[in-house]
Amino acid sequence: MQGTVRRSGRGLPGPEELRNNGVVKNVGEARETPTGTPQEELATGERSTRNRVARSILDHGPSTVAELAGRLGLTQAAVRRHLDALAADEVVEAREQRVYGARTRGRPAKVFALTDCGRDAFDQSYDKLAADALRYIQERFGGDEAVVAFARARIAAQAEGYRQAVESAAPEERTEALAKALSADGYAATARSAPVGEQLCQHHCPVAHVAEKFPQLCEAETEIFSQLLGTHVQRLATIAHGDGVCTTFIPKISHSTDHTTDIASASTAGRNPA
Repeated sequence: MQGTVRRSGRGLPGPEELRNNGVVKNVGEARETPTGTPQEELATGERSTRNRVARSILDHGPSTVAELAGRLGLTQAAVRRHLDALAADEVVEAREQRVYGARTRGRPAKVFALTDCGRDAFDQSYDKLAADALRYIQERFGGDEAVVAFARARIAAQAEGYRQAVESAAPEERTEALAKALSADGYAATARSAPVGEQLCQHHCPVAHVAEKFPQLCEAETEIFSQLLGTHVQRLATIAHGDGVCTTFIPKISHSTDHTTDIASASTAGRNPA
């Protein structure tokens, strides 16, 4: 399922670590001494102050070095050092300060603003927003059938890029081509051999928490995999259902003989939690 993929930066934590937190965690990496021993106390203090700098920008909007120094009780040199580290991690970016009214002489002051990556390090409640929207569709526009229609339309639009990748691959390489296309969209997908077929494994699902409440998203995704690969497929496990990986079984297709047996095997392979 679709998720906007953003670069996390060198020192940013993963999405699960940040899900319900109000601060940026682990922004910046622990430096090491020449002997290889982490300077834990220094690193912890640096991260804590760096978090405060990022949080101040979130709370007050794009800010100058002087404004940040005044709010946080730091020297401007210290603020610049932390901003340099945050910029290197793609958490903040420098911009020219907007001037309203008559512009005075001299260059406009530089302000620092959070990037999309930096903003995503704070709790945005996107999962709740998406679930609320789907619940509204369900209640006001046709119940489960409306959710199914939305899920199918969404994955169909997303799958246009996948279709091109799959159709340009040789038949025996299409599952691998689909896995690569999914990985480019943030699913960390792999393809591997399995008895009488292959398994498509998605190690990440950007909307797993929403799909837990609305399994129609998983069902629509399974349907589109079947259409793209031109064969029946079986969803064996999903992250939304509590499994570690979303796993889809693709039966081996025989191009010289009837492959009814392969499809029959797939229909009984494991469970379908969706």
